[in-house]
Amino acid sequence: MYINLSGLNILVTGASRGIGKAIATKLAEAGATIAVHYHKNINEAENLAQILGNESKAFQADLVDPADAVKLFERVVLELGSIEILINNAGIAEAAPIELAQDDWDQVWNRTIAMNLTSPAILCKKAIEHFIQKKTSGRIINISSRAAYRGETAEYLAYASSKAGLVALTSSIAKSFGKKGIKAFNIAPGFVRTDMAKAFMSQYGEEHAKGDIALERLTEPKDIAPLITFLASGMADHATGTTFDINAGSYIH
Repeated sequence: MYINLSGLNILVTGASRGIGKAIATKLAEAGATIAVHYHKNINEAENLAQILGNESKAFQADLVDPADAVKLFERVVLELGSIEILINNAGIAEAAPIELAQDDWDQVWNRTIAMNLTSPAILCKKAIEHFIQKKTSGRIINISSRAAYRGETAEYLAYASSKAGLVALTSSIAKSFGKKGIKAFNIAPGFVRTDMAKAFMSQYGEEHAKGDIALERLTEPKDIAPLITFLASGMADHATGTTFDINAGSYIH
C-alpha cells in the first residue's frame, strides 16, 4: 500500500526518541514535514529533523507547563504555516508509591496529569481551532496506554488515570467535531521497549513485562509507527473515535 503524505505538516510531541522518533521517521518517509517536538534532547531533535528532510524542524517545549503547549502550537504554525495532523505522543511515567509523603505524591500526580493530559488537551483545542479557522479537515492521534483500560500498579496511579482521561478526550473530540471534518484516534500500547519503560522493567524485571504478552517479543517503537502513518493518510477516517490496541495481545478489550 502506497501512502503519500506530501504537503502535510505534522506536529509530533516527544519526537526526539522512542515511539515519537519512530513515528516521525515513518511519517517523513511518506513525505510529511515534521515538527519535531523535544524537551531537553536538542541535539537528537535537530539531528532527526535534518535526517527527516522535507523541511522538518525541531521545536522545544516543556509540556509539564501548559503555557508551553500553547506556545509550541503557535510557534509551529508560525514557522511551518499550518498544521494538518497533531500527534500527542509525549508523556511521563513516574513512580509514586502510596507510602510517599503527601507533598511528594501530589507533585508526581500534578506533573503527570499536566504532561499526559492537560497539555495534550490544550494542543487538541489549539488544533481544533486551527482546523476550523483554516476550513480544512484535520486529524488528531493521541498515544494513550493499555493502562487506561486495565489499570496499572499502585505506583502508577497517576499514569493510568492520565491515560484514561486521554481516551475520553479523544472520543469526545471525534464525537463533537466529526461533522466539521475533524477526526481523532487513540493508540493504546502496552509495554514498549523504550527508555520510559526502563524504570518499570528495572523494578519488576523484563520477564514480568513479557510474561503476559501473546507474542514472542516486546513491542518496539517500529511496531507502532506504521499504523499511525495509515491513520494519518485518511484511509481509516471512518474509524474516528476508535482505540487501537498495540500491546502484543496482553490486553484486548
